[in-house]
Amino acid sequence: MAHITINNVNKIYPDGTPAVSNLNMEIASGEFLCIIGPSGCGKSSTLRMLAGLEEVSSGQILIDGEDVSNTPARDRDIAMVFENYALYPHLTVRENISMPLVARNTPKGETKSRVADIAARLSIESQLDKKPAKLSGGQRQRVALARAMIRNPRMFIMDEPLGHLEAYLRIELRREIRALHESSGGTTMYITHDQEEAAAISDRIAIMYDGVLQQVGTFEELIDHPVNRM
Repeated sequence: MAHITINNVNKIYPDGTPAVSNLNMEIASGEFLCIIGPSGCGKSSTLRMLAGLEEVSSGQILIDGEDVSNTPARDRDIAMVFENYALYPHLTVRENISMPLVARNTPKGETKSRVADIAARLSIESQLDKKPAKLSGGQRQRVALARAMIRNPRMFIMDEPLGHLEAYLRIELRREIRALHESSGGTTMYITHDQEEAAAISDRIAIMYDGVLQQVGTFEELIDHPVNRM
């Protein structure tokens, strides 16, 4: 599990566009935090800075008290899931899922066992020898989730992972994402524009607007005690 502290973080792009302004946020170890807001509000920039995919213009990002603001993404022990799946088309489902373990020289027997376990939990055992092109959208996202979760990272970050799916699949998969989060014991930051989705899976919700954090709280707190109309 990872405890995240974001101190006075700003993101300004080279053309001068401010994406995130003076962001201060705490994410507790084992917490599932959703960030919601309209397009361009800064939620994806925040996630990408935490992941190490975007540079921090100023401020600090700490993971378990360690300043990782300038740490490469590969050294942050964060698993990522995106809307576009990002699967390797020339590899089978089994090979896609096992990639993080193979990269760490995990013994073959352990890799096989862990792939079988995560595939069973996500109901894709029968798809292991297929290529991604042969799968449905829901199955591809399950593969992406399995690949992220198989190595037990200290944190998961997910950028609208269900955005391409039909409504009934989104409802089914968000239950599975929450269950996997709880069983893994990791910390999760999840980006969505869907308030219902955020309410269904999060411990707390952060609302962003125009690059500024407006409020953080449980769904009930946000409904009962909003700080503004944003």
